[in-house]
Amino acid sequence: MIRVVVTDDQMMVREGFSVLLNAQPDMEVVGEAVDGREAVDAVAGLDPDVVLMDIRMPVVNGLEATREICASGSAARVLILTTYDLDEYVYQALRAGASGFLLKDASARQLADGVRTVAAGEALLAPTVTRRLIAEFSRLSAAAGPHAPLRERIGDLTERETQVLALVARGLSNGEIADRLVVAESTVKTHVSRVLVKLGLRDRTQAAVFAYESGLVTPGG
Repeated sequence: MIRVVVTDDQMMVREGFSVLLNAQPDMEVVGEAVDGREAVDAVAGLDPDVVLMDIRMPVVNGLEATREICASGSAARVLILTTYDLDEYVYQALRAGASGFLLKDASARQLADGVRTVAAGEALLAPTVTRRLIAEFSRLSAAAGPHAPLRERIGDLTERETQVLALVARGLSNGEIADRLVVAESTVKTHVSRVLVKLGLRDRTQAAVFAYESGLVTPGG
């Protein structure tokens, strides 16, 4: 069972998400939180697999709560749910350690599939968010250029691992990467796992952020 904590300051939203997820045969909502502080406490006390996190909340907002949860060493994955499809939130949420990003107008099926995706360590970005994210990376890269220390860390990877990292950053699935490199999908999974361990990253979403910030991958390149 995938254990989920639902965080939103609106009671109807929390209850709606909880009903939808509890109806799934492989999910259980183990707790609810009305703000970021309660979410952090819930993660510490309930050890969920996934935290659904609103961004705009009182006391502690979703971005700060995400930073605290990810910095705490918890294995919980954070899936951001928001009505705000804005560059600043997309980028800040991923930098804070979020594993995925969905808009609140997503269907019940998309929501459930999203929880499964991030629980499995995969990246999850809505198509509109992906386009905005690439634009944001492009803007930041133009302003600051690649981050040299991050680029140096890529030297710890083998040539094949570096190829896999670049393809992950471009949004390819394990199956698509396997087809591109003409290898077994299980081999790709092994490479991805090694990349995450070597670079000290939580999941594929963070790997994509790293690839762009290090300059390994450039928007449109």
